[in-house]
Amino acid sequence: MTSFSSLTSFRPGPRAMNWLIAATLLATGWAMYMRYMVIEPSVVGLACEGGLQTFQCQARKVVIALFGYSVFGSIAIVAAVLQFWRPNVITFGIALAFAGIGLVLYNNVAGAVAAMILLLSLARPGPATA
Repeated sequence: MTSFSSLTSFRPGPRAMNWLIAATLLATGWAMYMRYMVIEPSVVGLACEGGLQTFQCQARKVVIALFGYSVFGSIAIVAAVLQFWRPNVITFGIALAFAGIGLVLYNNVAGAVAAMILLLSLARPGPATA
């Protein structure tokens, strides 16, 4: 039986942290671009609803449908709960990226809950190593 003092908390290494930071910044940057350059400007909205068929208009339509159903926040919460249950760098990265996307793209509550669960997961013991 292991004692609680011998268990170490989940901590990504330096290389993993660099990838996590880059992935989170990329995901949040994409979400900010979509929100402030594609979804919110009325000129883009009027052009897309007026029949303009560009990749930007298709992406706008898909992203609006996804955040309408809270997909970004739901993915963030599911990944954060998985991270809390079984700490892993991959699930941590997915939850972190989708929490950032959810916070920017109108899924504020779900993104914030996922971020809080991620913070709690850092205090849990990491995977056992031999």
